Amino acid sequence: MAKKDDGEKYVMENVVSPGHTTRVDAAKFMAMKAAVLAVLPSEAPGITPAELRERITPILSQEHFPGGEKAGWWMKGVQLDLEAKGTIARGSPKPVKLYKL
Repeated sequence: MAKKDDGEKYVMENVVSPGHTTRVDAAKFMAMKAAVLAVLPSEAPGITPAELRERITPILSQEHFPGGEKAGWWMKGVQLDLEAKGTIARGSPKPVKLYKL
């Protein structure tokens, strides 16, 4: 069975696996990226991924993530991509805390 392809793709990178990329729906990626960058602080120590999820939930695009559907996977993917691109960073080693550069 062929996979449905509704449009443009974004090549998502992964800071944990350099050189590994995944093609994903560009509109969903950009919607999640906007939500993540809207709530991440600009200074260390940052916030935990759990806090990030809590903060993005009320502002997520219902068009792309109805009822928060699959938001966890997309949030993590966007996080790893933004880390790979040097847009965000991890503050402390444990627990992981994220912030914008």
